[in-house]
Amino acid sequence: MNKQEVQLLGFEIVAYAGEARSKFLEALNAAKNKDFTLAETLIEEGNNSIVKAHNAQTDLLAQEAQGNDIPYSITMMHGQDHLMTTVLLKDLLSHILELYRQEG
Repeated sequence: MNKQEVQLLGFEIVAYAGEARSKFLEALNAAKNKDFTLAETLIEEGNNSIVKAHNAQTDLLAQEAQGNDIPYSITMMHGQDHLMTTVLLKDLLSHILELYRQEG
C-alpha cells in the first residue's frame, strides 16, 4: 500500500466519521425536542456511517497484519481521531437520550 492509498483511506474515514458525527448531533437535537422517533432514525443512519468508516479502517489493519508496510500519513491519523471521537459520542448518546426521556 502506498502513501496515496493510505491518505485516501484516511479521507474516507474522515468523511464517514464526520457524517456519523453529524447524524448523532442531529439525534441529540431531536431528543432535546422530544422527537425520539427521529432521534432513533438518525442514530441508525449514524451507525451505518460508522460501519463504513470501520470497514475502511479494517482494510488498513488487514494490510498491516499481512506484513505490508503502511506509510505514515497525517490524513490517516486525522481520520482515526475523527473515528475515535465519533465512537465516543455514539457511546454517550444512549445515556444522554435516556436522560431526555426521563425528563418527560
